[in-house]
Amino acid sequence: MKLAYVTTYDSRQLTGSDEWSGTGYYIAQALQSQSVELNYIGPLEDPLPQRVMRKLKRHYYELGSKNYEKDPDPQTLKNYARQIEQRLINHQDQIIFSATVNPIAYLKNDLPMAFWADGTFAGIADFYPQYSNLHPEIVEHWHQMEKLALENCQLAIYSSDWAAKSAVESYQADPAKVKVVPFGANIKVGFNLAEIKDAIEARPSNSCKLLFMGVDWHRKGGDLAYAVAKRLNQIGLPTELTVVGCQPLIDEPMPEFVKTLGFIKKSTPEGKERLNRLIMESHFLILPSLADCTPMVFPEANSLGVPCLSTKVGGIPSIIQDNQNGKLFELSSDVSEYCNYINYLFSDYSRYKQLACASFAAYESRLNWQVAGQKVIELLKTIT
Repeated sequence: MKLAYVTTYDSRQLTGSDEWSGTGYYIAQALQSQSVELNYIGPLEDPLPQRVMRKLKRHYYELGSKNYEKDPDPQTLKNYARQIEQRLINHQDQIIFSATVNPIAYLKNDLPMAFWADGTFAGIADFYPQYSNLHPEIVEHWHQMEKLALENCQLAIYSSDWAAKSAVESYQADPAKVKVVPFGANIKVGFNLAEIKDAIEARPSNSCKLLFMGVDWHRKGGDLAYAVAKRLNQIGLPTELTVVGCQPLIDEPMPEFVKTLGFIKKSTPEGKERLNRLIMESHFLILPSLADCTPMVFPEANSLGVPCLSTKVGGIPSIIQDNQNGKLFELSSDVSEYCNYINYLFSDYSRYKQLACASFAAYESRLNWQVAGQKVIELLKTIT
């Protein structure tokens, strides 16, 4: 099978230009592992220079203190479509496959089209702070982009049931062409079950290590993660909270039980090794998100035998299943519910070890790129 693989950035290597946590790169690797030949259509040239972007943001703010996002700009998307059309000339591709809907919304081609996305605009509008208070014109353009992409494609793959449901209910997409395939873990793991079990055994049973990984302290639930660590220490379970990706925003002096490590690049061998070690030494990844699509850190944590604690929002329930690879809480859940669950596992530590092993099993069975790639190729064969 030959695919024209469309991304706006260069997906042939892990670089800072891929704003999707390296997912575009790992999608390509997953497809190629299935003996698929890729014609890389990307990076695409951005027709809007930064100076124009700044003017547009100022313009929309002056129109009524509204935010501007360039993603659905029709002229930009039509420019992307023209670039793709030019790069398809003289190539014998069978399917146009895009990571996200943006570049193919205005693309007209005789080849069947498919995409793999983690959400719809209807799902994230006023859900993420970034996509709130948008000017009505931007909102209209974004809905139009989503609708056009769904009409143009023969297959719409989403990483969660939440996103797939939004495509059908908000944009009247044909349910027959909307499918769900979760993403894999955006790290390369070479550990077997015996090694993961050794890592689990090495974690202390008389103290707790929590890991918070995210660039947005508030949206990812940093306040609650901090409160959980603080309460566990107060009730007698020595607990350490390691924060990666952002600076904790708390209204008191930073306590000794909080370790702040800043942003760690997983695209470098040193960063990858450091992140693997941090995850593997932790008891839980705690991310009580207020808004999220499908955070890549959950499969990554599971791949190293670490259960995840999070919330029942967005696409997270398609990744984390209670007492299989972690535990999900309601947004209204308070600190005591998280602490009670952690104490329950630590009171009979064999229960924790069983959950940690089950988390690795969840990664191996459904949350890795090998499995995801196989499922996507099976789906793509139905539209060739």
